Amino acid sequence: MKMRKSDKLPLLIAYLSVFAITARAQSFKCSGSTTKCQALAGYISPNKTTLADIQTMFGVVRLQPLLGANSLPLNTTSEYSVAAGETIKIPFPCTCDNGTGVSDRVPVYKIKKNDGLYHIAAEVFSGLVQYPQIAAVNNISNVDLIKEGDELRIPLPCSCDNVDGLQVVHYAHVVANGSSVEQIAQKFGTSNTTLLSLNGITNPKDLKAGQVLDVPLRACASKVRNDSLDYPLSVANGTYTLTANNCVQCKCDSSNNFTLQCEPSSSKEIKVYGWSQCPAMQCSGLNNLTLGNPTVNSSCGRTVCAYAGYTNATIFTVLDLENTCSSSSPSGNFASKISSEGSTWRLIFISLHMSLLCFGLVW
Repeated sequence: MKMRKSDKLPLLIAYLSVFAITARAQSFKCSGSTTKCQALAGYISPNKTTLADIQTMFGVVRLQPLLGANSLPLNTTSEYSVAAGETIKIPFPCTCDNGTGVSDRVPVYKIKKNDGLYHIAAEVFSGLVQYPQIAAVNNISNVDLIKEGDELRIPLPCSCDNVDGLQVVHYAHVVANGSSVEQIAQKFGTSNTTLLSLNGITNPKDLKAGQVLDVPLRACASKVRNDSLDYPLSVANGTYTLTANNCVQCKCDSSNNFTLQCEPSSSKEIKVYGWSQCPAMQCSGLNNLTLGNPTVNSSCGRTVCAYAGYTNATIFTVLDLENTCSSSSPSGNFASKISSEGSTWRLIFISLHMSLLCFGLVW
């Protein structure tokens, strides 16, 4: 029996609902040579909580990375209060496979009574992931059949790719109601073109509230060797990190011409891991400068004892000539090259048109 057009409408609406979810849940592209890195996600707390609760929820093993990602002082305790609606940047390991990036085995969520996948995705994890993605990564065939006490892997989107030849830290940002591409680009020090290209958006007006954007945060250039245990060390502008078993503190600030600034960590709150004490951190020659200490060479240059990585027994240093004069464009804005992948929304339009033809609603 031939279906009437009025009968086809409910089917079409259901199809478009699934299609819209899939379109918004596009994974971040990750096709570069680096397959593992550190990424960030902007978690919007639905209620008042603490850093300790957030740390547990996202599987952040140590507090210091959470403090550094949010530029909080190292003496901040885990009981630091986070207000409802406040955004906290979550650091997590990213792994790349088959051209996309996803969080590497964290976070893991234990299902509670009366939980549903939509609630877990949209409310518990503030929309950083869509429920079909949780179902897919956990091999759940029926989203209505989940069991209290079972554990779910939550696949946060991420990437390890450079952008326009520059090292960046990819940040998963949930678009707020009323936001625009221009506002987001300005807030995070990137460009409209970069955001549109990375996220496959051809028209800025297509930006939707709740959409998860791949936002590249420019990282500072470093001298870390490729055989170092912390390579590649990517520190985003306005953040800091502890490395070399907590013996070294590195910060990134655009005012330093996007050059990573590292020095021995000195806070009494910092616990050294793996070593009974921190190894020597000096550069040979030039008066045996200590890590982070400079000597002025000229009005626009200085030689600094820079951090170059570490092994199980040694912290590497190198003498580095830094330019201390401001560059012509210190804002850090940059644009990536538009690729053929930017045609995502054109493909969506074509698919939508074909679906309408199939349902007999286009003549």
